[in-house]
Amino acid sequence: MNKISAAITCVSGYVPEYRLTNKVLETMVDTNDEWIKSRTGIEERRILKGEGLGSSDMAVHVVNDILKKRGIKAEEIDCLVCATVTPDRIFPATGNIICGKTGLVNAFSYDIEAACSGFLFSLTTATALVESGRYKKVLVIGVDKMSSIVDYSDRTTCILFGDGAGGVLLEPNEEGLGIQDSILKTDGSGERFLNMKAGGSVKPPSVESVMAKEHYIFQEGQTVFKFAVKGMADVSYELMQKNNLTADDIAWLVPHQANLRIIDATANRMDLPKEKVMININKYGNTTNATIPLCLWEWEPRLKKGDNIILAAFGGGFTWGATLIKWAY
Repeated sequence: MNKISAAITCVSGYVPEYRLTNKVLETMVDTNDEWIKSRTGIEERRILKGEGLGSSDMAVHVVNDILKKRGIKAEEIDCLVCATVTPDRIFPATGNIICGKTGLVNAFSYDIEAACSGFLFSLTTATALVESGRYKKVLVIGVDKMSSIVDYSDRTTCILFGDGAGGVLLEPNEEGLGIQDSILKTDGSGERFLNMKAGGSVKPPSVESVMAKEHYIFQEGQTVFKFAVKGMADVSYELMQKNNLTADDIAWLVPHQANLRIIDATANRMDLPKEKVMININKYGNTTNATIPLCLWEWEPRLKKGDNIILAAFGGGFTWGATLIKWAY
């Protein structure tokens, strides 16, 4: 019997209709289109509008589309792993809520929270489930409603983030295709540079914490930028070296869409031309856990069976990593 690997057999994505452009942001905070584009590469981001809508509502579109494209029933899904930093509620897990809304009655589900690296961490976890031979169809969803934790009076962070969802279906493969290798890392000393100050068990919600705007993203931009450039670039190069790959062997780099300069630095470290780099930050901004699967969804028609693809991410915590995939269809 050939070794079982976990292969992506379907991918989908979803972004809300409303476009928050740089021009609109100019009317909200002291910033301008040229300043935002030159420092981040972002031109607009999508925002989920509507009373009572959360991360699960975007993920529902992704799950239903994957089921339809793959021609399978909801009852066939064994597990759903949801990567998010903006859960519908503290509990139950957003993965549980997604299952309830999409009829995944035979799936167990849970959330993984690793900031912007969460999708990669979830993919690695789900890969192990498939490789074990016990699970045949596992969904990995990356979704975030970042607008729910953004302070739109803070010009340093409100320009960066958007809302969106993306996901993949993992199934067993015996051709040697699918997820090949991952290098994942964390450094807890990064906690103080990128976080949400209140809302957890250390500092539960209070009138004081709300008034002090401590339930929004806090980021020490320059420090995070330096760590991200080095972390994402180095781990991607390390993964290539570990698997004896050169730039010629790589079909695509799929980088987390946090900042165009970080993406460029990673590609340069890997000696990859821009034509091999998936970039959609200009349209969607940083959707956190959704950035990588949204790229795969947009570029899906251009992917070929056997393509070597490297996914790379960096997030608060700090967390970072890279995953090597041999595309399966």
